[in-house]
This record gives sequence, C-alpha cells and structure tokens, in this order.
Amino acid sequence: MELSNRPRRLRGNGILRKMVRETRIDPSSLVYPMFVMEGSNKKEEIPSMPGQYRYSVDRMEEKLAKLQKAGVNSVMFFGIPEHKDEMGSGAYAEDGIVQKAFRKAKETAPELYLIGDVCMCEYTSHGHCGILCGQEVDNDKTLEFLAKTALSQVRAGADMVAPSDMMDGRVAAIRRMLDQNGYSHTPIMSYAVKFASSFYGPFRDAAGSAPAFGDRKSYQMDYHNRREAIKEAMLDVEEGADILMVKPAMAYGDLIREVKDRTSLPLASYSVSGEYAMVKAAALAGFVDEAGIVCEMAVSAFRAGTDIYITYFAEELAEFMNEGRIG
Repeated sequence: MELSNRPRRLRGNGILRKMVRETRIDPSSLVYPMFVMEGSNKKEEIPSMPGQYRYSVDRMEEKLAKLQKAGVNSVMFFGIPEHKDEMGSGAYAEDGIVQKAFRKAKETAPELYLIGDVCMCEYTSHGHCGILCGQEVDNDKTLEFLAKTALSQVRAGADMVAPSDMMDGRVAAIRRMLDQNGYSHTPIMSYAVKFASSFYGPFRDAAGSAPAFGDRKSYQMDYHNRREAIKEAMLDVEEGADILMVKPAMAYGDLIREVKDRTSLPLASYSVSGEYAMVKAAALAGFVDEAGIVCEMAVSAFRAGTDIYITYFAEELAEFMNEGRIG
C-alpha cells in the first residue's frame, strides 16, 4: 500500500521514541507532601494511604534523606497539631508544629526547597479553613489569619508559601503581609483552582481535618464549573501569585490545559490523596501494575500542561525517571 504518512516510522526504536518524545519530565519538577506531627520518635502509617506516614520532627530526616537521594528536592509540609482551637492558633504560632518542622529541615537538609501549605483546617477545632461567624466561614476576617500564618512560616524557614483555603483575596493579603515584613522575594504558589472534591478523603484522615459540620462547598469550587476555574486563576494572577495550581490533578486535565493556555505563570497540579489511595488499593488487589499507573498518571498531568507535580509518589517517580522508565 502506498502511504506517504506512516506515524509508526517514529515508533520502531526505543532511542527514536525518546528522541521525538513530546512530554519530558525530571525529578526537579516533583514536590513531596509531608505530614509532620507533635511528639518525639514517632512514625505512624496513615491507614487510608498505605506507605505514607506522619512523622514527628525528630524522625523527618530519614524521609528527607531518601527524597534527596532519589533527586526530589522540594517538600511541602502539612502540620498536625497536638491541640486545636476555634481560631486555629497553631497555624500561626511561632512554636507551631509546621514552624518547628521548617526550622529542623533547614538545619538537617539545607539543600531542600521548603513549601508551606497555608490553611487553617488542620488547626481549627471545627475543621473549617477559616474563622467562623456562626456556621459560616468569615472570608475577610480569615484573611488576616492566613497572612499571619504565611509570615510565621517564612520566618521559620519556608522558601515558598501555598495558600489552599480558597478565601477570596487571600493571595493579595499574603503578598501585602510578606512585602511589608521584608519578604518581597518569597514566592506564592496559589491553590488557584481547587475543587470541592471527593478525592480528598484520605488526606482528611491523615491530617485529622474533616469539618465537624457541613462541608467546604461554600469556598471550594463546584467541579461542574470550567469558566469559574479560569476566573479564579486570573484573579490570583492579578493579586500577585507567582505560581498557580489546579487540584486535584487526575480528573482535571482539561482545566490544567486551559489555565496553562490562559496564563504565563508556571503551573502546578496536585495528585491528591484519593488518587494515591485508589492506585494503592488496586495494586494491592493485583488489579493493576502500580508502577505503570503511577508513571502514566504523571505523564498525563505534564502532557496537559503541568510544570510542577505535587505527589505522594514523588520518590518512586524520581526513581523511575532515574531508571529510564519515564522521563
């Protein structure tokens, strides 16, 4: 048969396939989300996330060393305080769990790039992401406490802050607070497009952050909405975000691509706890090839437009890249 165009010509050899590969990734694009808790000599496996752990500050170093050995040089901290209150005071306390983790990591692993998740849900007794007024989260009052939280994290050693609360105006409030206190050089990675998603269940188990009543649909986004996602991203650009994020990653590749096409900022996506848990459960049951699924999920996010991939599989992905299985 006479065919001028034969796409298979470029698939016949492994070297050639890599030569013409359109999506390329390396460990420098990976961020590992890490849970830190109060206490000493503690390492607790998270039941809904097999293979993931909560670490006391004095046990972090073993995981940080493994990440660095694999080539993962960026970590995002999530704190689990010993005590919670209505105002989420542990989020912005000088001796809060995350603040202690930043100081310790700067001491033991100074080469790592440290990112602080800025939210209040892990620290409030009611589990919502801000300050309550009755049964509702008070948007504008919450901004003050989010800005205080970001500042406390940067003072403790955070290289970047990442507000995940979804309050209106929080990027601008944090930017002002950082600039006024001499941290104009500190970047903000905004959870710009964060949906009210069922994929977050295992995280709430890991961090103990499930709301005590109601849900978060009045501030996290309705997953039916596409135009609103673009609107949220563009507002955060105007407010001074340096990096945008789409969360979750796996089911939202269309919006990763749309946000990427509409802005000039670097774009992150977060492969969340529910994605991790589903892969682990299917692999443990023998239904899927875990390594193959993990690689394919990562490539799909990067193919859609991701520049930075936040994932609990960061160490494994880096090793797969080093082995030439993905990249």
